[in-house]
Amino acid sequence: MNRRNLLKLASSAALVSGGVALLPGNAAAVQAASPSAAPADLPLREAKRLSFINTHTGDTFADAYWEGGAYVPDALSAINQVMRDHRTGEVHDIDPRLLDQLHTLRGLVDASAPYQIISGYRSPATNAALHANSSGVASRSLHMDGRAIDIRVRGVDLTRLRDAALGMHAGGVGYYAASNFIHIDTGRVRRW
Repeated sequence: MNRRNLLKLASSAALVSGGVALLPGNAAAVQAASPSAAPADLPLREAKRLSFINTHTGDTFADAYWEGGAYVPDALSAINQVMRDHRTGEVHDIDPRLLDQLHTLRGLVDASAPYQIISGYRSPATNAALHANSSGVASRSLHMDGRAIDIRVRGVDLTRLRDAALGMHAGGVGYYAASNFIHIDTGRVRRW
C-alpha cells in the first residue's frame, strides 16, 4: 500500500469513528467534516473576553484574554496588574483556570457589567494581617497563589451569582452576603 492510499484509509477511518486524524493537512478537514465530533472536542476559536474594575484602585480591564486557541500573554499581564494586591502593590500571576471560571460564570448569569474585584491577589503579608483581624480570612488563602477572587457584578443578584458559581462545580465558592460579594477559587469543590 502506498502513502497516498494509507492517508486516504486513515482519513476515512477517522471520519467513520469521529476521531481526528493527525496527518499533515488532514486534521482540520477531518474535524470539520466529522458530524459526530462533540463541540467540546473541537478547538475553540472564539475569543474569551472578560471585564473587571478593581474597587480599590479603579483599574480596569476589558478585552480578550484567550483567542485563537491560546491565552493572550499581554492580556494576562494586564489582568495580573488589575488584580494586584492593592495594599502593597505586589503583582502575581493569576491562574488562567480562574479566568476561565469567571468567563463561564459571566455567561451563566448573562452579565454585561464588569466584575467588581473586591480582592484578587493577596501577598502573604496582607493575608496574614487580614487573617489576624478576621475569622473569615484563611491563613493559607488561595488568594496568595493567584487562585481566588472576591467579586460582585452590578445588576446581578448576589444569590444568583453564588448559585451559578456553585452549579459549575469548579472550585470553592464562598458567600458573603453582609459584605456583598462572593468568593470563587480553583481549589477543591467546597462551599461556605
